[in-house]
Amino acid sequence: MVLPNKRLLALTVALGACAVTPAAAQDYFAGRTIDLVIGSGPAGGYDIYGRALARHYSRYIPGKPSIVVKNMPGAGSGRAAGFLAKIAPKDGTVIAGIMPGAVMGPLLEEKPEILFDPVRVQYIGTANNGTRVCVGWTAAGVKSFDDVRSKEVPFGAVSPNESTHDYAYMLRRTAGATYKIVSGYQGTTEIGLAMERGEVVGSCGWDWASVKAQRGDWLRDKKISVLLQIGLERNDELTKMGVPHVWDYVKNDLDRAVVELVIGQQVFQRSYIAPPEIPAAPLGILRSAFDATMKDEQFLADGDKLRIDISPLSGAKVQEIVQKLHATPKNVVQAARAAIRP
Repeated sequence: MVLPNKRLLALTVALGACAVTPAAAQDYFAGRTIDLVIGSGPAGGYDIYGRALARHYSRYIPGKPSIVVKNMPGAGSGRAAGFLAKIAPKDGTVIAGIMPGAVMGPLLEEKPEILFDPVRVQYIGTANNGTRVCVGWTAAGVKSFDDVRSKEVPFGAVSPNESTHDYAYMLRRTAGATYKIVSGYQGTTEIGLAMERGEVVGSCGWDWASVKAQRGDWLRDKKISVLLQIGLERNDELTKMGVPHVWDYVKNDLDRAVVELVIGQQVFQRSYIAPPEIPAAPLGILRSAFDATMKDEQFLADGDKLRIDISPLSGAKVQEIVQKLHATPKNVVQAARAAIRP
């Protein structure tokens, strides 16, 4: 009779643990601070999105923790992702906002310095799956993509694994662009200043939402021309503006497969991640709160004021897309690697 009593006791304890888990989860973040590490410098598009999220996110996290935004640029967000995966606490009190190039880097780099494993980190969600563009300084005579298919003009870029760098090289290899790529800038804010100074006359790989948020006055005053839209599908707004699509210039089947792989990352354009080892309960809280924030009227009004596009995907969906991209056939991966590098 002793054994059944022990089993009954064990079952009672297990059921009791399950019963208290939801209540404990509700208090998990109470009195805590969450550091939101942005993998880019201040004032850029990723910083604007991250700070907008931070202003509203806490209201949907039980316990209403404080959220502190910290910038950690470097390696196209790889530094921030590596810090999160290897150094930061694994309890959900540190999360990161990263560029999609950091997720694709380990796949597309020939001999990457593996700062983190994009398949193992846990995705909280993405605030935007969008379109990127090439822009040109109108006064310099760069008014259409055909202009950069016939002129060797300087185009600004950041560094490998960042879209202004990788997209610029990709378009040279697949779409006939002939511009000279000047890399080493710290972000699109610096590239914009370089365009004003005349150091460069354009750039490719800018997020369209960021261009509108950061350089809306340039668009209004026609200081810049939107040369090309880059996305798996055509953007209605840009199409109405008469901006050609990347598929208008990429005709070869292998080139198209390469471009599809590289720009597939735009589906998770503004991703937020948690460490691989985060327990299921806090991850579930962060994901649910993120989804709720993306629908919040105050957050959406903030986004309208900042002129940023909010088109979210859930963390589970982003996780699935990343896994599929990292399972791309090797011949396409090798061709893509060659396309995005000097």
